[in-house]
Amino acid sequence: MTDKDPFEPVNDPSSPVEAIPSGNDASLPIDVDPSGDKIPIIWIILGVVIVLLLIAGIIFAVNVMINNPAQTETFRDIMIIFMAFVFLFIGLALTILLVQLARLTNLLQYEIRPILEATNETVGSLRGTTQFLSDNLVAPVVKANSSFAALRRAIELFGIRRPK
Repeated sequence: MTDKDPFEPVNDPSSPVEAIPSGNDASLPIDVDPSGDKIPIIWIILGVVIVLLLIAGIIFAVNVMINNPAQTETFRDIMIIFMAFVFLFIGLALTILLVQLARLTNLLQYEIRPILEATNETVGSLRGTTQFLSDNLVAPVVKANSSFAALRRAIELFGIRRPK
């Protein structure tokens, strides 16, 4: 075992913990490994490929729609129906959200507020009780103990001893 202080910083370069520099330490601060902040090149390439595929798909779809107007009208009608269902679903979700918001407001107004008021009243009562106990119980005991300690010290100083 070594006699080193466990709380003394150690300037060990292999340690992951940075040591606290001493006054005569002229070393440079430890740099954090920036490799964690870099995006790997594979993700950048993958992102570019996906964007290019999306652009190619849009160009292909527009070309097919221009060459086949009857199929484009059918596709348009299907998309209109699909959008109507989406808007219906969004309306239902907003209605549920409004109901939940109304229930939350009711909960806060009529259940949480009385609990907080009762808690505040209890804390005030507890504060008064501790003040009363401090004034009427603890303070006299502390005064009596300090008086007895002063009397005991005075007896020791004057050399009065108890008979054995």
